[in-house]
Amino acid sequence: MSNELKVTTMQQFMAEGKQPEILFWVGSAGSYDDRAKKITKAFVRILNKANVDFAVLGAEESCTGDVAKRAGNEFLFQMQAMMNIEVLNAYEIKRIVTCDPHSFNCLKNEYPNLGGNYDVVHHTQYIEELINAGRLTIEGNTFKGKRITFHDPCYLGRANKVYESPRSVLNKTNASIIEMKRHKSTALCCGAGGAQMFKEPEKGDMDINVMRTKDALETNPNIIATGCPYCNTMMTDGIKAHEKEGEVKVMDIAEIIASSEQL
Repeated sequence: MSNELKVTTMQQFMAEGKQPEILFWVGSAGSYDDRAKKITKAFVRILNKANVDFAVLGAEESCTGDVAKRAGNEFLFQMQAMMNIEVLNAYEIKRIVTCDPHSFNCLKNEYPNLGGNYDVVHHTQYIEELINAGRLTIEGNTFKGKRITFHDPCYLGRANKVYESPRSVLNKTNASIIEMKRHKSTALCCGAGGAQMFKEPEKGDMDINVMRTKDALETNPNIIATGCPYCNTMMTDGIKAHEKEGEVKVMDIAEIIASSEQL
């Protein structure tokens, strides 16, 4: 497969008088963070492989306002949300897919109160859809024999009860999927939630990410799989704190699927 990524903006779609199957909401991390950009590119490779007619907003996409809301600035959240809703509604967007559970939760559960009603899907759910529909086939043995443990993002798992899709997708890799003791509804936060991603812990607080990474390392994994760019950062920092960088990788599910022999 060519390494060239095919990405079309909504403006380009509208110029041709067409509507995409989905709008890919890239999110702030996926747009600006160097590590998260790799997740974005991996997901685009999957969409290209499955011949999905998708669009992005490009420069018209702004922060969902999630961080402002979690930090207690409701006024700023509503300003940011209304700006996005105006753009999304102008394009008559119906379905949104995102790699960021924070954006997923915000767009799905909080935008409707402000007039933004969309079918919002997490990328692991969408990858599962593509596989089940026969549009994406995962037959490679790249991860055969590898031990993978999945960390449930808070806004994907407990907040929205999406537990099975990530595991269903990982099971297609022929790897051994090993659960942590605390998983699904009992999973521990990575430490990034509630806008904590952007600050150091208060004095006296423990490093939650180090504790959560310890949960993962107890499964003796080759790979810690995530479904959130913020979880990815926190777990990667946790691996460094445990001095396991040379032994354990942290990968988003999109990266794992895109790294299979078929992609």
